[in-house]
Amino acid sequence: MAIRVAVNHKSLYQYDRLVNLSPHVFRLRPAVHCRTPIEAYSLKIEPEHHFINWQQDPFGNYQARVVFLEPTSILSIEVDLVADMTVINPFDFFLEPSAEHYPFSYEAQLERELAPFLEIKENGPLLTALVANIPRTQKKLIDFLVDTNRTLSENIKHTIRMEPGIQSCEETLEKQIGSCRDTGWLLIQILRHLGLAARFVSGYLVQLAADQKPTDGSAGPPQDCADLHAWCEVYAPGAGWVGLDPTSGLFAGEGHIPLACVPDPVSAAPVTGYRDPCETEFTYSNTVQRIHETPHVTKPDRKEKLKKITIEAFQKQIEDIYYTRDAERGVPLTFTWFVEEVGELAKEIRKQPQDVERLREEFADVFAWLATLASLLGISLEDAAQIYAEGCPKCKDTPCQC
Repeated sequence: MAIRVAVNHKSLYQYDRLVNLSPHVFRLRPAVHCRTPIEAYSLKIEPEHHFINWQQDPFGNYQARVVFLEPTSILSIEVDLVADMTVINPFDFFLEPSAEHYPFSYEAQLERELAPFLEIKENGPLLTALVANIPRTQKKLIDFLVDTNRTLSENIKHTIRMEPGIQSCEETLEKQIGSCRDTGWLLIQILRHLGLAARFVSGYLVQLAADQKPTDGSAGPPQDCADLHAWCEVYAPGAGWVGLDPTSGLFAGEGHIPLACVPDPVSAAPVTGYRDPCETEFTYSNTVQRIHETPHVTKPDRKEKLKKITIEAFQKQIEDIYYTRDAERGVPLTFTWFVEEVGELAKEIRKQPQDVERLREEFADVFAWLATLASLLGISLEDAAQIYAEGCPKCKDTPCQC
């Protein structure tokens, strides 16, 4: 099931007088390696009289350097983006044979290139003890990363901390509580102590509410939401940078949209710059809105009798809901979405045990995409079905005798 969402992020600094602003750097554009397809992006900054220069930092992250031309009493930053939230399998990667198991060593040239991401910044007693207790016996690298990430998530309570900066690893371990950036930095230092290259990631986390409560695992957020977030990426030969989110204990998926990936968190701040002395009031908002969703059928109310619908009426219903948008997309892309939805059905069929309700929804999605594709091509599914009205189209028998 494919979903496109529009994310809006606003930050507003209101000053109690006119102030001069130094050149500012904004790190609020999705990174080059972002796995979530970004279909549209815009950055709006006030005051309007400014120069903007897009550039890339030494690590390839996009950043906007803005020069303000006159004093102002406000600084407003607004990001709008459209993201395709098609499900991403975070384990869809290959590893070099030499890195399939931990521990392993990076080859010499690669290790030199990864030097900034291998630098150990903290050596406190609590961190040292934690690292010493991690087994070094040979283990599949993926299993090792899953266990390390999950263990940290289970032992460090998450909190929202508005104070600037990042806690030291010692403080996070002593308090056993930290923000996403605190646990992200702690995981980075743990991995570096273990000989693995790791970097800090600042980005957006988009979470969509589930249509149905899952039978196991976390129920997720009660409603769609988006916010600035931080996590960690580890370098695995063959796979490249792999995202780990110690806040949730999960690998990074389609909801993780990286903005800046750096060796040190100080280089990932969303906004940097200076102003004249003054009193400042800061407000922000993050919203997410679904702007397109693959037609699917949610679980019906069993207390009500299900409404019967003919193939012709179903195709007309799908036309009324989606035809205009699908026509703009065109047949080739609509066919691609249809094939993708067949793939989603295939995944559900392979699952054991099978979830009948989920299978029902995926069959409905495939049928809906087939209907819209037929409409774009001027084909009536009702008429097409008549080919089988008298049995097998070839031998005319039921059951087929071919």
